[in-house]
Amino acid sequence: MRILYSAIDQMVPGTKGGSVHVTAVAEGLAALGHEVHALVTPGKERPRASAVQWIAMRPPLGSSHLRLTRSSAIADLAARLQPDVIMERYHNFGGEAIVAADALGAIAVLEVNAPVIDHPGSRKAWLDRALLVQPMRRWRQRLCSLADVIVTPQLAVLPAGIPANRVAVLEWGADTDRFRPGLCVPAPFTRPSVTTLAVFAGAFRNWHGAIHLVRAIKALHARGRTGIGAVLIGDGPELARVREEASGVPAILITGAQPHDAMPAALAAADVGVAPFDLGAHAALSLGFYWSPLKIFEYMAAGLPVIAPRSDRIPSLVENGREGILYDPRDPDALAAALEQMTDSRLRASLGAAARERAVRDYSWSAHCRALEGAIVQARARRRTA
Repeated sequence: MRILYSAIDQMVPGTKGGSVHVTAVAEGLAALGHEVHALVTPGKERPRASAVQWIAMRPPLGSSHLRLTRSSAIADLAARLQPDVIMERYHNFGGEAIVAADALGAIAVLEVNAPVIDHPGSRKAWLDRALLVQPMRRWRQRLCSLADVIVTPQLAVLPAGIPANRVAVLEWGADTDRFRPGLCVPAPFTRPSVTTLAVFAGAFRNWHGAIHLVRAIKALHARGRTGIGAVLIGDGPELARVREEASGVPAILITGAQPHDAMPAALAAADVGVAPFDLGAHAALSLGFYWSPLKIFEYMAAGLPVIAPRSDRIPSLVENGREGILYDPRDPDALAAALEQMTDSRLRASLGAAARERAVRDYSWSAHCRALEGAIVQARARRRTA
């Protein structure tokens, strides 16, 4: 199949989860033999060699809110390429590729990784209601109605009434060939002098909870458990606050953002992966834990046991006591206690091996793309029948 994939607000190559997702899906579909043309914001470096045809197209002024103004350019490109499938990475103010698919009669695939519906108390919903006809809600629902396939990790973020046969519930994944146990490559940082090193990799936003890991390490050091440290990798609005909290603790290293190509080596230098999500810090998560957490899947692929809160659907992603330790986020001492348990090297080895096995079976990008391909094939069959 010839596939046009529009993700113009995602930078490739890039360091954020969205960039990793777009790269992995485009490369994974190309590896299955499809002709993939991907529209992205170009990164500073060239994308790694693959069969994907990367096409540079930035949203105007670099703003994802202005994506829809690229509709004409995408429609022209689609008319020239005549793709069988047009995919779009969903955004509240997007729809440019789904509209092009409708005009051409191509199979339309909408990747939904954020809520289509508004959470209670949403300012956007208030503004929409103030406009009387609720144009934003109606537009988002129209996009879902035009999609032949909606790919999402969480049904709760979709409007009601979408036929079940048009929804593919798929998690994000990890490159289980690149992220694997036993890598003997230099890490992109100097490991602190500790016997147990936890790693946090991801966005420094308050609901990702990096500051909770820092506070747990400080609490352990205050009790004399100075052999436990942490490396925190990433960037975001909470970075300065986390740095301030970690000041004066030599066992805590904050690296800033790293290229994604450096992450397999970074995880190989750690002993345990921590995903201290704080669901109460983000109002949209009142709809449910709609993320498909890249960090968890890459930790598991690297053979790291996972520490995460026992919240919402996280226990369905990581089995407590088998692939990691899930703690009660209501208990302020629970994260530190979980870290302390992970000082047992035999426990880490057992949990890490099970985590790797689960990642290969359930969370590889190749598995994601095979399932996506299957959903598209089924959509084409429905079209022929209709």
